[in-house]
Amino acid sequence: MTALKEKLHISLLLLSTVCTILLIHNANSENAASCGPNFPNVCICGHQLYESAVKFVVNCSNAGLTNTSVLEYMPEEVQILIFTGNNIPELPWNVFGSINDYKNLTIVDMSSNHIREIRGKSYHHVQNVQRLILNHNNLSISRNDDVVNHHHPRVFSNFLNLQSLHLTDAFDDNSSPQLSEDLHDIFVNSQLVNLQKLHLEQNEITHFKDRKVFCDLPSLRDLHLGDNLLKEINFEVRCLKNLRFLDLERNKFEFVKTHDMMFLNELENRVDRTTNLIIDFNLNPFVCDCKLSSFHTWVLSTNITVRKKESLECYNKNYSNPIRIMEMDMRDCAAAIAAATMMFNTAAEARYGKAKEELPHFNSHTVTLIFLLIVLSMILLGLVIALVYISRDKIKYMITPVFDNVAKKVQYTSIKDEDCPEVHV
Repeated sequence: MTALKEKLHISLLLLSTVCTILLIHNANSENAASCGPNFPNVCICGHQLYESAVKFVVNCSNAGLTNTSVLEYMPEEVQILIFTGNNIPELPWNVFGSINDYKNLTIVDMSSNHIREIRGKSYHHVQNVQRLILNHNNLSISRNDDVVNHHHPRVFSNFLNLQSLHLTDAFDDNSSPQLSEDLHDIFVNSQLVNLQKLHLEQNEITHFKDRKVFCDLPSLRDLHLGDNLLKEINFEVRCLKNLRFLDLERNKFEFVKTHDMMFLNELENRVDRTTNLIIDFNLNPFVCDCKLSSFHTWVLSTNITVRKKESLECYNKNYSNPIRIMEMDMRDCAAAIAAATMMFNTAAEARYGKAKEELPHFNSHTVTLIFLLIVLSMILLGLVIALVYISRDKIKYMITPVFDNVAKKVQYTSIKDEDCPEVHV
């Protein structure tokens, strides 16, 4: 009975495979006709095997196109658009037409098209697209461009169900230092509340000027920042409660700062988290010195899963081959750190003692005399004020004639000046 079930299972599997092959063959034989007259012959349209499933694909890879006009005439049943390897410096308004409604379109791949600018109204009728791929372009999103403003903060606002955004090597090599601010502005205004995966590899990112650049992506689960120039985690991670994978491989980390590890632990220990965080530090140029001691301890003790931690390596100028970080003996570093701390405390105490010695010393007798002098001065000042107040009428009587006499002299002097004849020269 078991053998019969196995044979039946194998027969069904073979039948399914044959049907799939026949379907693909029939689709390929009809590709030229199904694309329509507006498409060049190199474009392929029809059912194809895409990521282990049969989908209706429009494929215009390396077609030599210089504009996107053909995309207005795609078959309505299109599910996957592959439009790569062309030369489209600027995406115009309504790339997919103004009246078309591609309800089945879920994946758009427009990689390697030399795209520099995507206008704010370029993408319409993409409400069901779940994956947008813009890898290997020359995008400029800066609002400070010397020639023209390429910043369109609502560029992705029509991707209502976007779950995966691929921007690997997508930006101009001379991108503005304010890239993180421009990205944050786009994330906020495009309202990518369903975005789960973000790829920003190979963009020569050195740091994030806007620390909250990713905080308006509430559903973000996978953040890929590999192959950049980061030396620290200088962006806020504690706001990403759903983050499950942080890719930092092949950056420029020489060590990991203590507050970065602390912030990662705070994220992992949030009470509203439902998944374990995985982080990848592999293939960074870690330096084999005592600055790695805290990182070594953290990797062994944290609840975060450090991916391939056994293969983490550091480099020492005295050795040609890298050293496995997890195999390093950090006991000497602990002693060195303790000694340095003791020396710091001793130096601080010495500075405090020296400063204390330079202060003037007062005994109790001197302090008492100073206090009495202050009290007597205040009493004397009070008596003078009281005396002036009591004798105010007498003082007024004595001072009034003096003021009157001065006023009369001023008046006489003014009259005398007015009587002087005018002299003409």
